[in-house]
Amino acid sequence: MMVSLFDLKDRVAVVTGGTRGIGKAIAIGLAESGANIALLQRSDNAETKREIEKLGVTCEIFQCDLHDLDRVRNVLPEVLEKLGAVDILVNNAGIQRRHPAVEFPESDWDEVLKVNLKAVWILCQEAGKIMTDQKKGKIINIASLVSYQGGIFVPAYTAAKGAVGQLTKALANEWSSLGVNVNAIVPGYIATEMNTALIDDPVRSRQILERIPAGRWGDPEDFKGAAIYLASAASDYVHGHLLAVDGGWLGR
Repeated sequence: MMVSLFDLKDRVAVVTGGTRGIGKAIAIGLAESGANIALLQRSDNAETKREIEKLGVTCEIFQCDLHDLDRVRNVLPEVLEKLGAVDILVNNAGIQRRHPAVEFPESDWDEVLKVNLKAVWILCQEAGKIMTDQKKGKIINIASLVSYQGGIFVPAYTAAKGAVGQLTKALANEWSSLGVNVNAIVPGYIATEMNTALIDDPVRSRQILERIPAGRWGDPEDFKGAAIYLASAASDYVHGHLLAVDGGWLGR
């Protein structure tokens, strides 16, 4: 049956940045399709956990600050031990720093690249060890429109997200034949906390909205379907793809 292609019952999905925004919506969406959820988060905020548990699946929080790369390297074995599997990894968490390029502090550059790229790479690598051994798995990275475009005042974010797109393709090339799908979702302009500065800027907000063919900013709920697709059997022959969820922005 077609519906079974999207069934995630008894799968274990690891999600970073699931306390709010896109990550929270994705975690809940995967749970709605039957997956048990491991939330990697630096806080003890249990709001997402409570919402997921109401769906009748298991949800566990694993303390993991992505600035702490030693912790990042060692968290997935804990998930495996406690929940019995690591079937899906969603690398969603990220940070943003905005400065003109000539003023961009080196400390901000290093922080953005550490969280948005190096932590993603480490989690992919550690998940890859598990998934290539078991000959199955789904890795979903969250890229960005700046994986294609340059952005303004966000050189570190652009560098990191551009690299995430290429990393996704590189890992897909290596792991596709081993039963592991590595793909990415490319969010457009989404009404989340990360974009508050743009939303609050009347000129930039108007300019952005005028270019989106869908006629609205995106909502975190718009990512459930894309995530379920890339996490499920429906995408078993999809490898190294960057799936834009952008209201048509890139086609404009």
